[in-house]
Amino acid sequence: MSLTAFRDGWITIALNWEVKMKTRLNPGRVLGILSCVAILVLICAPVYGQQWVKVPTGGIPRGPDGKPNLSAPAPRSPDGHPDLSGVWESGSAKYILDIAADLKPGDVPFMPWAKALVDQRADGSHSGEDPPANCLPRGVPRINASPPPWRVIQKSDIIAILYESDNAWRQIFLDGRELGNDFLPTFLGYSTGKWDGDTLVVDTRGFNGKTWLDQTGKPTSEALHVTERFRRTDFGHMEIQITIDDPKVYTKPWQVKEQVRLMLNSDVIESACENNLDIHHLGGKFSR
Repeated sequence: MSLTAFRDGWITIALNWEVKMKTRLNPGRVLGILSCVAILVLICAPVYGQQWVKVPTGGIPRGPDGKPNLSAPAPRSPDGHPDLSGVWESGSAKYILDIAADLKPGDVPFMPWAKALVDQRADGSHSGEDPPANCLPRGVPRINASPPPWRVIQKSDIIAILYESDNAWRQIFLDGRELGNDFLPTFLGYSTGKWDGDTLVVDTRGFNGKTWLDQTGKPTSEALHVTERFRRTDFGHMEIQITIDDPKVYTKPWQVKEQVRLMLNSDVIESACENNLDIHHLGGKFSR
């Protein structure tokens, strides 16, 4: 939980990394609210202890001073492709808040009904309809931008991603399989991948249309097709180019680019959303 804004008598609080709660306050009560928020931050903040000891540190390139050299060349797997293995993090909530943060206003090609819906959600009054507020997965590609880290486990025929957010996981199949017509729609969809030079290209389909692309409430439909291009630019950094193609929501495909960074000597931990007790403070009505 964190205070994100106080303006024009409104206070906005972020819950569970993303979800917003907005309420109008008498300015004289702000100090009391801030004190309560500070206490709740201490209570609700995740505890990152030292779960493991004697953790091997081999394989990390180091400079003459012995410090990790994150600008060293990206490692390669035995089959010659870049090795994306490791624990990665977005480093901020920038793209969770707005996946189009780097685009110009108007660059997202909304259909009229979708733009009207996003405008309705802009003040946070529909935050209770967001899947994470209801302990449901954030979906693809939103989950990659979530502040908690995620681990990539790479083999030649399959790549697994273990997300701390939502205790979720993905399988990216590189064995040539294709998604059929008889599938159960899901929050994270079904992913297949292939290598384009040093870039891993991941196609994901089979969504349930219930996810938001970000906290601003950009909608999706069951026709969503996400293409992610993962490129490890050096040892400590990876770039993800994302193409959103959802003909029921947007008039044409559109792209964004995000960056993630490697976390050394770290790991993902359990992060279960058992019950969001703040859901009754959030506006809107969630429909499963």
